[in-house]
Amino acid sequence: MPPKKRSRSTKSWQAIAADAQRHRDESLSWVGNETEALPGIARDRDLRIANLDLPSLAQSMADGTYSAVDVLTAFSRMAVVAQNKVNCLTELLGARSLSRAEELDAYQTQKGKTMGLLHGVPISIKSHIGIQGSRMPTAYVSSWDSGQTAPRDALVVQILERAGAVIHARTTEPQSMMQLECSSNLYGVTLNPFNTDLSSGGSSGGEGALIAMRGSAIGVGSDVGGSIRVPAAACGIYGLKPTSFRLPTTGWSSTPPGADPIPTVLGPMSLSLEGIATFMDVVLAAEPWTVEPALVPMPWRPFHLAPTESRPLRIGIAWHDDVVLPHPPIVRALRELSEKIAHLPNVEVVEFPLYKLAEAWAIASSLYFTDGGEADLKIMADSGEPLLPLVEWIIHENPGTQKLSREELEYWLEEREEYRLEYAEHWNRTGKWSEAEGKWVDTVDVLICPVAPGVATRHNTAKYWPYSAVWNLVDYPALAFPVGKTDKVKDRKEKRDKFMSFQDSENWDLYDQEVFHNMPVGLQIVGRRFDDEKIVAVLRYLQSLGCL
Repeated sequence: MPPKKRSRSTKSWQAIAADAQRHRDESLSWVGNETEALPGIARDRDLRIANLDLPSLAQSMADGTYSAVDVLTAFSRMAVVAQNKVNCLTELLGARSLSRAEELDAYQTQKGKTMGLLHGVPISIKSHIGIQGSRMPTAYVSSWDSGQTAPRDALVVQILERAGAVIHARTTEPQSMMQLECSSNLYGVTLNPFNTDLSSGGSSGGEGALIAMRGSAIGVGSDVGGSIRVPAAACGIYGLKPTSFRLPTTGWSSTPPGADPIPTVLGPMSLSLEGIATFMDVVLAAEPWTVEPALVPMPWRPFHLAPTESRPLRIGIAWHDDVVLPHPPIVRALRELSEKIAHLPNVEVVEFPLYKLAEAWAIASSLYFTDGGEADLKIMADSGEPLLPLVEWIIHENPGTQKLSREELEYWLEEREEYRLEYAEHWNRTGKWSEAEGKWVDTVDVLICPVAPGVATRHNTAKYWPYSAVWNLVDYPALAFPVGKTDKVKDRKEKRDKFMSFQDSENWDLYDQEVFHNMPVGLQIVGRRFDDEKIVAVLRYLQSLGCL
């Protein structure tokens, strides 16, 4: 069906934004908006609960140490603290979440057991994912003003709740969803928990900031060019961009079904790798492909990693993309991790040059806005809200954003497929061809590389996407993970006389070791298509051996 025509609001965009923020602020009242003033004993209890890892949190409710209401209250209070510091919420779902937690406690009392793997676990949701009765403005002022609400919960929300989860919070996202930070005219700017002068990343920046501040145990974000991984790295947490068409997207507000030249995916964000794995296991165990036919019918498969001397685990390391050299903290993190891995038994480190990322960006950026940004510009014009700097850049200053004719769209789709073929060949050539087996053998198992050319960015400067967007283009799973903190002594900025490109020079100018001191550093581990389980298993293996 064609979209409904919008009529221009009689209110100013500022007045509409004030309405949205008023609604958010009112939603915080069930736990109190001044949670920093809680008595010390209550504050300590909240922190104790919110700092539990996922297995310990689940066990604490299973053994009766805490009730689901206790856990919900603690995380909701922490979410309010996070909101007051970094502006990461669009609303708390107080009545709904409290009713759900009470239902879970009653179930446990009556049945003598918990309800599913996620019993009582508070989960936050990026705001363009449908919650019945809640608005889905996707950070557009006119979409909020329309008053339209989701008729039902998104499929992923339904699945999580059947596994016992408590959906308690909705989080901020940026204007147009096409920013690697999180700012909108509707809610303002979401800040980084470690340094509020810097960005939380985007577009799932609200999720990244909330989880980092212990306001949620697991979050659901979305990713079309780095939107899960960039905020995960910026906020020091884990974030998985899965292979497309594994997780359900029914019930979100996003690209129309079928219009997927670069598929947008949903994915989990968490303080722990176990949170990522548990989320994937739970959602795929529900066989969402029986409801959403476009999904690949593939459950979460156990992956047993047992490298041997004759078949070692081969890990590729990519240092840079020949266009932009990452900042010193990223280079150091890669070097230190590769040195640790190289000393492991039955593990081999292989140099892996990234393949034609400038070409990858030319293709991807030409397929993000095939209408030249027309639909986005129209929805912003309906309210009169101004374009924010990074939206102005991606639509009006990015050469790839052009309204494509049918022939031009077909050309870029052919380029996408050709690039995917070339990348598969590039990966294959990390191994050798076996005539006896009739296939490539001893190829790199996984790749570790930068998420972005720096850590959390200064506001309105996140303009270099290829390190993350290339994996959306080829549709490889990629998992951001934390590897430590920046250090102004170890990560000093050196004078460079030569640069690989104008973008390299521009990116180098952005770095200041004093500004970025003590910030989280994240990298990403990448596998080939449908190797989602494998990258989780490899990361778990490296953790078990003390590399992370």
